[in-house]
Amino acid sequence: MKTKIFLLLVGVGVGGLAFAEAPKKADKPVFHLPQLKLDTSALNEGKAPVLSSYADVLEGVRPAVVSVYSSKIVREEVPQLLRQLYGPNLQGREQKLEGLGSGVIISPDGYILTNNHVVDAADELKVALNDGRELIAKVVGTDPKTDVAIIKIEADKLPALTLADSDRARVGDIVFAIGNPLGVGQTVTMGIISATGRRVGILSEVKGYEDFIQTDASINRGNSGGALVDAKGRLVGINSAIVSPNQGSIGIGFAIPINLARGILGSLIENGSVTRGYLGVSTNPEPMNDEIAESLGLPPGTRGALVTALNPADGPAAKAGVKRGDVIVAVNDKPVATNDDLRLIISQTPPGTKVNLTLMRKGKSQTVTATLGLLDDEQKAEVELLAGVTLKPLTEELRREVRLADDIEGVLITEIDPQSPFARIFPVGAVIEEINGRPVATLADLKAGLTERRNRALIYYRGLQRYVFFGVR
Repeated sequence: MKTKIFLLLVGVGVGGLAFAEAPKKADKPVFHLPQLKLDTSALNEGKAPVLSSYADVLEGVRPAVVSVYSSKIVREEVPQLLRQLYGPNLQGREQKLEGLGSGVIISPDGYILTNNHVVDAADELKVALNDGRELIAKVVGTDPKTDVAIIKIEADKLPALTLADSDRARVGDIVFAIGNPLGVGQTVTMGIISATGRRVGILSEVKGYEDFIQTDASINRGNSGGALVDAKGRLVGINSAIVSPNQGSIGIGFAIPINLARGILGSLIENGSVTRGYLGVSTNPEPMNDEIAESLGLPPGTRGALVTALNPADGPAAKAGVKRGDVIVAVNDKPVATNDDLRLIISQTPPGTKVNLTLMRKGKSQTVTATLGLLDDEQKAEVELLAGVTLKPLTEELRREVRLADDIEGVLITEIDPQSPFARIFPVGAVIEEINGRPVATLADLKAGLTERRNRALIYYRGLQRYVFFGVR
């Protein structure tokens, strides 16, 4: 049986339903940064004492973990045949869908961390506190790329968890998962940290940023957004997903490290979304190995992100002096072993920040300083016009790289996620020249020409032109 990854939100499935038009947003309320309690010491500063119970630790933790109830009104999608019989304005029935997740109070004035998929598209959110109170919550900010969201309730003097330094978490540390699994009520389960730095493709659809803590503490649907705490009662992570063949816990659960969530907290509260740094490099999709290192004149064991192109040609990396063929091995002294490491570090660094890049070039190490740019929403949307497909406008450098004649115009497909619905339609290296009969010279041309249903693209690949047909729903 094929193993699947499940997000842990309890609720009625949407299935073939389409959401009704969302109500107009009111003026955005002003939120202020909360005061967070931090304890960045290691879990054990010496020999650990023998314990027969963790009740005293958990007694101060449990009141800070809440249940999050969501509801949304959806409208049934009317089959095309009925629309033809009774008219295009025929409306489907409205239905109220309800979901259940968990959340963690991180400040006494009511800020609560949870998962984006717990609150996504909800018309109403209600938080049930450990003391029996139920309060309406407002969404402060969401980030689908990390599956983090922050909501707020109007209350004060609330119990708030202390945040740990999740970078110091080690495999074998005892942890507790707390939440409301399957709606049975607040539940605590115990396990250990099974692994750190896990990237399992849970957020691949949104080209997300994964650095999960894996645990065997039993977590189930409804635990989503709940707390993963250590033996000192400090918040280490936010429970997010499980791997399971049957949607039940088999001891492979994943939590978002609290350092990752804390790094975007300020941006979520102040802007409602996350602004991320942009370096402007393309890296070799094949991971560094000894054979590649040897070909670059580097010692065996060298790992890092091999730069294959500078995009754009006048971007932050290019201005800093980064060149094609460089291997980025550290950012601000933080090691970079893979492309994902580089992407994660840069994404957690605000635009405008100066970062020191440690490079290996022709067998020698050197450091350059780059000022990160802003990867704004428009840029990201254009790059992700087709789910899982990375598209780039043709530049002189790209033409030389793929040996493309000057008379070929369009946008180049530089990468395709294997899980993308377009993986069997487009080949990497193809140029989209036309979309639905319209010439394509820029990403904006492609975006303007796409339709929601059937599309016809003229592509150029390895000296030949051909049409491909696809939908984007």
